[in-house]
Amino acid sequence: MPKSLPLSALGIMLFCNVAWALNVVVSKIAVSTLGLPPLFYTVLRSAMVLAVLFPLLLRGRPARLPLVMLIGFAVTGGSFGLQFIGLQTATPSAVGIVNLAGAPLTVLFAVIFLGEEVRWRRRLGMALALGGVGLAIGAPSEAGDPVGLGFAFAGVLIGAFASVFVKRLEVGAVSLQAWAGLASLFVMLPATLLFETGQIAAVEGAPIAVAACVLFAGLVVSVGAHSAYFRLFQAHDANLIVPLTLLTPLLTIAFGTWLTGDTIGWSLIVGGGLAIIGVAIIVIRPSRNIFKPLLVRPRL
Repeated sequence: MPKSLPLSALGIMLFCNVAWALNVVVSKIAVSTLGLPPLFYTVLRSAMVLAVLFPLLLRGRPARLPLVMLIGFAVTGGSFGLQFIGLQTATPSAVGIVNLAGAPLTVLFAVIFLGEEVRWRRRLGMALALGGVGLAIGAPSEAGDPVGLGFAFAGVLIGAFASVFVKRLEVGAVSLQAWAGLASLFVMLPATLLFETGQIAAVEGAPIAVAACVLFAGLVVSVGAHSAYFRLFQAHDANLIVPLTLLTPLLTIAFGTWLTGDTIGWSLIVGGGLAIIGVAIIVIRPSRNIFKPLLVRPRL
């Protein structure tokens, strides 16, 4: 393995971080400004992913397909659906910081279910990360409605739990996206029909803007950025790639301030800083059981 990344790989990671950060802001615009029901937005995003990756489903069923679809749904439709609900009232900047809780929660679940060994450095990282996230979301006047942040955290919790078991699946990361898209449609389409209203009116109110949000989330982020991200792991050491994803919350805060007018106070700054330091400690430590591409945040 090379000891440093070439400029081409750094450029790809910059693209991925920008896409992931903008995706939080775009999702906020979709479910808040455009008024798309959050579960319906999850359906549209999953449908776009499935439309592009459908040929992968024709290559054959993976082993333990029900488990693949269950885990795939949890790290995509289930996790993102809850985050989209949260983004109706929470700020993108705060949600970006809440997403940093994924790393310590993933390690915690790996300890409980997979026997992951955690020494004092990663324990310190977990404490800093969770403490920083708690401090950031403890200032609702800056971060938005605490209920919305609770939904966002629930999405991170579900995604972190499921991502612990991804390494046990006999399916490629990109193929998992296709099966996850199918599973998300199976669950979220009935859910939006049962629990939400106004789907057609929201689309008719701003069809071009809605299409742009869905294309960006489904095509640019889920297919483009995620696929590029996973391909880097085929050529480079995970310890060189994963720490670079810590740029995402910083860019999310910047884009949130610029595009949606987020208020950034000291609680968000200090809490976010502590969380980033904690996650950095976690991701540079070796792990036997965790699929490192999903350590910082479920990225399917």
